[in-house]
Amino acid sequence: MKNYFLLFALSLLSISCARVGSPVGGKKDTLAPKFLRSNIDSTRVNVGLNTKELRLDFDKYIVLKDINKNLTISPPIKKIKRILPSNMANKFVLIQWEDTLKANTTYNFNFGNSIADNNEGNVLSYFNFAFSTGKKLDDLYISGEAKDALKIKDKRDAKPIVVGLYPAKDSMDYKQKPYYITKADEDGYFELNYLSKGKYYIIAFEDDNGNSIYDMGKEKVGFLKEPIDLEKNISGLKLPVFPAQKNSKLKEIKNSIGGVLFLFEGNPEKITIQPISDKLKDYKIIHQSRSDSATVWFDAHKENIGTESPEGLKFSYQINDLPKKETTITYKAQSKDDLTLNSEETNLAPEEKFVINSNYELNSINTEKWTLKMDSLTVQPFTATISPTNPNQILVKSDFKPGKKYQLIVPKETVNSYYKRNSKSYLWDITSQGIENFGRVKITVSPLPNAPFWLKLYNGADEVVYHKKSETATVDFDILKPGTYYLKIFIDENKNGVWDEANFEKRQFAEPAKVYYKPIIVKPLWEMVETWDLNNNQSLDTSANAILENDSSLQNNNKQEKNKIPTLKSPTKSSDGNNLKLRNP
Repeated sequence: MKNYFLLFALSLLSISCARVGSPVGGKKDTLAPKFLRSNIDSTRVNVGLNTKELRLDFDKYIVLKDINKNLTISPPIKKIKRILPSNMANKFVLIQWEDTLKANTTYNFNFGNSIADNNEGNVLSYFNFAFSTGKKLDDLYISGEAKDALKIKDKRDAKPIVVGLYPAKDSMDYKQKPYYITKADEDGYFELNYLSKGKYYIIAFEDDNGNSIYDMGKEKVGFLKEPIDLEKNISGLKLPVFPAQKNSKLKEIKNSIGGVLFLFEGNPEKITIQPISDKLKDYKIIHQSRSDSATVWFDAHKENIGTESPEGLKFSYQINDLPKKETTITYKAQSKDDLTLNSEETNLAPEEKFVINSNYELNSINTEKWTLKMDSLTVQPFTATISPTNPNQILVKSDFKPGKKYQLIVPKETVNSYYKRNSKSYLWDITSQGIENFGRVKITVSPLPNAPFWLKLYNGADEVVYHKKSETATVDFDILKPGTYYLKIFIDENKNGVWDEANFEKRQFAEPAKVYYKPIIVKPLWEMVETWDLNNNQSLDTSANAILENDSSLQNNNKQEKNKIPTLKSPTKSSDGNNLKLRNP
């Protein structure tokens, strides 16, 4: 009998336990958690400097999502001791710290999208809580947009963009977190709230490592050259974020095929390298201006360096006009160090050159014994040269006929590096494709930039597929593979032959660049004509000068007329005078 009553009691207990929790069915809860109260006085002023915690109570059980990434505290409180809830849901948020608060200061806690209810995951978006250790809450704000200036499309996995203010002083310490700080949302919109009057330098940067501090030269950056004099609220501030110039320095030195490879940051203009080791007598040092690498070529087996066991090689090096430095590498000769050749593409587009890649940098080729045959019978004239932009490539040019097949034979010992030759022969089967497999795009930019510029076509992975440099308004991309491309322009404003990135340390903006607002769709046998109005805000305006706009001007911009839809032209002729038939839509 006792056992019966015990079983009956346990059954009742299990039924009652099963009924705890949300009822099944019914209307889904779509409401975000509601803030109720805090431990700070309701007026939120005259808060004691020795206050060591903030507690916020809500009407629901909540969880904190990615709190370390979402939470920003302005001005920063360095010694955060604990943040709850951590692993379990609760009806409150608790933040405890060790720092003593500053007098007459407004503190703002921005939780981003971290606060969500435990059951349905409804987010309390961008919840702010502010209090002051003085007699009043500062209430000025700055709002605007901070976007990656050259992003071709939305990517949800993009790094967060942090926007911060530093009080304008003679000496600025940018290795500290900004005095006021916030994060832009996925659309680039940001708000800096509860600001006090004063002069501030503003910065926006892509926070790759999540430390809320701009890593000079390593993270994309946008800024204003002059400080903001904050006397009243500012809205519509645009901060385009550009790639940053990296400081020139040696990043790594390592063993490489045929020698030693030096890798640099900052694309230095000039590199000087000198072996200090007495054993290294016969060598060749190659560095192309503004390249991120330099190679010391030598024959390790001939010089008997590192052939039996690793040994140290010492070098001095100088970057541009910086002081000389020394570095050492433990070198081991590679057992297989033959010069090898390969080709990644044997199906050629019309008028395309056949490209041969080498694992060694090349200094000469002997084409007298090379043979190019059409359909394995007819010997075809050709020329072959080392690429002027890539010394690891050979460019083979010939009158490749559409639809025909070719064979190229490269005998051994006809391709030379500094201390190596190809030790075996190579044969490639090549096919020349017809013009009917390709399309054409003609881009006209207006107004014409007053400096040379590059037009670049990117694929969906943001990789350059085609590019041309021009000083004329119209640029033809004659033979393009079908697909969807994205167009960018880079203007060489100072005419130094490269597009210069942003330099926050020197307060130098990136040179002008823009992204075309719509994709370029290439179809076989179509010619598309695009007119790009560089002054039209419908193109993604990423001019280097950040602009202050008021609300009315932003509204006017939104009402501007869109670019006209591009038209497809009637058939034209190719450069050799042959008719190129293009379909109209």
